Amino acid sequence: MNPLKHVAIIMDGNGRWGRQKYNNRNRGHSKGLEVIEKIVYKCISEKISFLTLFTFSSENWKRPQSEIKYLFNLLKKFLSTKIKKLHNDNIRIKFIGNKKKLEKDLLEQIKYSEKVTAYNNRINIIIALNYGSKNEIVNAAKQLRKKKLIFTKKNFENNLYTRNIPDPDILIRTGNTNRLSNFLLWQLAYTEIFFEKKLWPDFSVSDFDRILKLFKKTKRNFGGITNE
Repeated sequence: MNPLKHVAIIMDGNGRWGRQKYNNRNRGHSKGLEVIEKIVYKCISEKISFLTLFTFSSENWKRPQSEIKYLFNLLKKFLSTKIKKLHNDNIRIKFIGNKKKLEKDLLEQIKYSEKVTAYNNRINIIIALNYGSKNEIVNAAKQLRKKKLIFTKKNFENNLYTRNIPDPDILIRTGNTNRLSNFLLWQLAYTEIFFEKKLWPDFSVSDFDRILKLFKKTKRNFGGITNE
């Protein structure tokens, strides 16, 4: 059985789900948040140490301003109402991505959430917000030049947003779309990828459990050869 430390998820299909069910994309984002909570506690029960969630990409600024505002307000509400419970449950919250374009009040909530939960260790929830992998890679290269460091794999990885976070063992993408969408391109080199047809709000704990079982049966050679 394969050891499992880190699951990453591209939670695709919220807007489509909301439009199909209620003719309102935002209803899908609200429903998707309910699914996140269920998956977090399933990860805890499975003793998974890291869960990375792709919540807003650097390309998502192209969406209507009303939808962007709703998404950020949803995140602010979640942090303000849930951070105490997350802390009490020994859950650590970390954000990755470019924070320069984020509003001041959201930034303050992010900093507070990270500070309050900094020493929790039951599970690490990594929220990719205004995240783009190509930008992350370029930024890491710039940091090496700025710090006058030799370009090595170790030095490069130490300047990614994901420093000290193990690469994902599993990537799940819902929404019946088979692409990575500029997400963790460096980190996914040997990750097992599962593309799901279901839209994220329809994704269930049993779907997640099915993928975990498939992963545990998967042969992972990492470029080598195992006995057949």
